[in-house]
Amino acid sequence: MSQIRYRIFVILVFVFSQLNSQSTTEGDLELLKNNIKVKTNNADLDLNRGDYHNGIIQLKSALEIANTIESKSDIGIINTKLANLFLKLKELDSAEVYISRAIVIHSNLDDDINLAVSRYTNGLIYLEKKQYIQAIDLFTNSNIVFEENELNEYISKVALNQGIAHLNINDYSKASSYLDKAILMSKRFNLPLIESAAHIYNGKVSSELGKTNQAIAQINEGLGLNNTTKISKSDIEGYKLLSNLYAKNKEYKLAYENSITYQTLKDSINLTTQYKTESSLIIPEPIKTTSEDNNSTSIDEENYSFGQLTTILSVALITILSLLTLSLYKNNNIRLKTNNMLFKKNKELLTEKEKAEIAAKTKSNFLSTVTHELRTPLYAVTGLTNMLLEENPKPDQIPHLKSLKFSGDYLLTFINDILQINKIEANKVELDPEIFNLKHKVENVVAALNNSAMDNNIIMHTNYDKALPETFLGDQLKLSQILINLIGNSIKFTKDGDIWINVTKTKQVGEIIDLKIEVKDNGIGITKEKQESMFESFSQGSVQINRKYGGTGLGLSIVKGLVDILKGKIYLKSELGKGTSFFIEIPLQETAKKVQVESNQYQKDFNELDVKGVNILVVEDNKINQMITKKILTKMGLNCELVDNGEDAVKLVKENDYKIVLMDIHMPGISGIEATKQIRAFNKSQVIFALTAVTIEDKMQEFEEAGFNDLISKPFKQEDLVKKLYSVLAENKEKDTTTV
Repeated sequence: MSQIRYRIFVILVFVFSQLNSQSTTEGDLELLKNNIKVKTNNADLDLNRGDYHNGIIQLKSALEIANTIESKSDIGIINTKLANLFLKLKELDSAEVYISRAIVIHSNLDDDINLAVSRYTNGLIYLEKKQYIQAIDLFTNSNIVFEENELNEYISKVALNQGIAHLNINDYSKASSYLDKAILMSKRFNLPLIESAAHIYNGKVSSELGKTNQAIAQINEGLGLNNTTKISKSDIEGYKLLSNLYAKNKEYKLAYENSITYQTLKDSINLTTQYKTESSLIIPEPIKTTSEDNNSTSIDEENYSFGQLTTILSVALITILSLLTLSLYKNNNIRLKTNNMLFKKNKELLTEKEKAEIAAKTKSNFLSTVTHELRTPLYAVTGLTNMLLEENPKPDQIPHLKSLKFSGDYLLTFINDILQINKIEANKVELDPEIFNLKHKVENVVAALNNSAMDNNIIMHTNYDKALPETFLGDQLKLSQILINLIGNSIKFTKDGDIWINVTKTKQVGEIIDLKIEVKDNGIGITKEKQESMFESFSQGSVQINRKYGGTGLGLSIVKGLVDILKGKIYLKSELGKGTSFFIEIPLQETAKKVQVESNQYQKDFNELDVKGVNILVVEDNKINQMITKKILTKMGLNCELVDNGEDAVKLVKENDYKIVLMDIHMPGISGIEATKQIRAFNKSQVIFALTAVTIEDKMQEFEEAGFNDLISKPFKQEDLVKKLYSVLAENKEKDTTTV
């Protein structure tokens, strides 16, 4: 009975299949084509995630369906996709097999666009195999179709890879041309990854041509364009190139940082690729069961239970491993994105730091140049004014000359303030400790500013703590600058009032005394809002205050910088309309040693010297400065000879005996530094002073190496010149006395 039923069932199935085969519907074909589309889309998603193995499975499954329904177009496209996938995996032989099949199919179908895409892919394979000529031919061939059909993304990609191919065969001109085209196209059609890569490879071209700085700029521009978390091959290549280029420029810190970035990204890519491909290959194979005895239908219950338990445990283990793998994958992705963001931020910070350093250096050089150009004519202004005042001018001329002198002194103070700020910001200010009397120093500063105070009807009061010693070892010049600025500031903003200068001791440890100086006034005061910015450069109370009281806004900024250098602190208390108190706390070293001779004593001692027959050579190219310097020296009783260039100066020193040579630095022909070096070649003992308007601190090492005995900064004060001349002439007098 069962055999009859079985035969009826077979007959019915046969009839149904025959009927079905005669009426295969279009719906079935559409369903299979949709299935192909789903699988290729899934494959694309897998490839974007880096799961190449699963992508291969999806594409091969889609290819089987396409072969079943003989969809030639789908077969060609899937073969191209498989070729691209194996290219990414560096399995070039497999990639070549699939792309060859795709080219044949697209060619038979006269599908020009897909044929061009396949040829482009084939070109990428040849590029990877370093067969650059074949790659270039395929790129050129495919690009004709892309341009005809305005496929702009492919045109950009072809231009990029054409450039890379020409770069590898050292055809730098064509490489640069194609890469520039890629940049233009990608900018136009918003393709940042292609633009980024083109800039980086353009940087490599510049590097090969020896244009190191240009290469660095191009690569940095390219790396800055990749604002995604996706790390490309060109990014890694870019950081490697930057490391080598910075090392070539001896910028070793930047070279090291880029080397670390390159290695980290390379390791991240390797780790990710290894994880996403190799781990996914571990797939359990289906278990195939066969029975040797077909008649055996009984199963042992114990074996069955054990098998069932094993199956459950296996499924559970596989589920746990899958969840763990997914978790690791997501964490790895997050870490990669975070690292990439950090790398980009660090790069941006380093770039901004470099820009700031360049800007600071440019500002410093600009200020040095400008101040030199200002100080040279200012020497003539101040010198001539002093000369005219000393030559019994007419009574009605004296106010005009004093106004001129005031303007010259003000301009000189402003220039010196700018230089001082520049030096403080560049950390070029050094301490110059000497023994001095603090009480006398405070009294002298107050006395010097007393005339200005009287003009504003101000009474100044000085209170020096009796318990405080008077003699200290410290930088008295910087302390004087601090006092002059603070007291001068109080005078400027006080009228018909008082100023108190209080000097006290806060504590003492051994010889170190913590000194507190208060400069207090009952002037206009400062608002609370402005108090916070009072020590910033060019900061003033308001535009109205600036117009009414004048000033540059640099004084308090200089004071703050100098106090910091002296390892002290400064703060203020003020109330609008009631006055201001500035407090300075600095450490000073008490000493029992005697104070050295004051500068005004040098003039008295100099007048006692016998300077008859003392010859001085002045090397100066500016005629006005020549006249001023000669007049000053002649009034001192010294013989002065003038010369306006370095070559003649060297010749005259060879032929004559000069006690001192005053050498200008900037002159036509050889400079004063070069002239001094030439003199030192034949005369080691000649006294040579550098007479210069440049910032001395910037050139100190160069002056010492040239062989100058000392430096005189223009415009100089006469007492400074007297002091330096006296130190040389007095020493010579002692030698002459000893010889006799």
